[in-house]
Amino acid sequence: MIKHDGHIHSYYCPHGSSDSFAQYCEQAIQKGLTGITFTEHAPLPKGFIDPTPTMDSAMDERHLTSYIEELQAIKSYYKSKLNVLIGLEIDFVEGFELETNQFLNTYGPFLDDSILSVHFLKIEDIYYCMDYSPDTFKTCSDLLGSVDHVYQLYYETLKKSVQTNLGTFKPTRIGHITLCEKFQKKYPATKSYRQDIQTILSLIHQMGYQLDYNGAGTLKPLCGLTYPPAEIAEAASEMGIPLVYGSDAHQVKGMFSGVDMLSTNQSLSSP
Repeated sequence: MIKHDGHIHSYYCPHGSSDSFAQYCEQAIQKGLTGITFTEHAPLPKGFIDPTPTMDSAMDERHLTSYIEELQAIKSYYKSKLNVLIGLEIDFVEGFELETNQFLNTYGPFLDDSILSVHFLKIEDIYYCMDYSPDTFKTCSDLLGSVDHVYQLYYETLKKSVQTNLGTFKPTRIGHITLCEKFQKKYPATKSYRQDIQTILSLIHQMGYQLDYNGAGTLKPLCGLTYPPAEIAEAASEMGIPLVYGSDAHQVKGMFSGVDMLSTNQSLSSP
């Protein structure tokens, strides 16, 4: 049974909704949750230019203090009803490890719980937001030569994110590890990447990290799967990797996404 949603966005997200922190909290209480983590998209590393057409991948750093202060107030207000954790979803951007480390050193002390994710792939010194749209995914595929090469580069980058030293405040939960499957119904891989995923799971286990068991893919028409799918979540659980449910909601109605598709063969953890 889900008791904590560890991956929630907010109105601070440029591509999210206007739903308030309180609305998320009230929904969580109504559904019987004991806690939630707000993990807004952290400001992108200094010097990195958002490659998406709308340039709305992450919150503006000018708003970060307000985000933290508002959540501190919400945390205090709901403390007798709901365990509200302050977090961020940190992007691992290859080539910007130092900037990310510096950012975490500055803001990490104010965070309770965070996620480390890969959205951006570096192809011939140009960055692409792989999951932005089917067209962007196809561009990556064309540049790399095949869909399989996109999957391969994604898992190579994800592996680096787990292994890279980002300092004391590096997030200890790895986000949606099979995000490359977001458009799998239109652009399927031709081979299995289970061995690559197994290698990443082994690294996650060695590091003592958690895994984001993310339901958002079930709402994507070209995906229809949790990130990761149930059989991979089961393998992770058997290895002793804690699974933390994450709706990845960008609006209140997105909470509890994918719950019906979560595997029932393992327990879910709290952050």
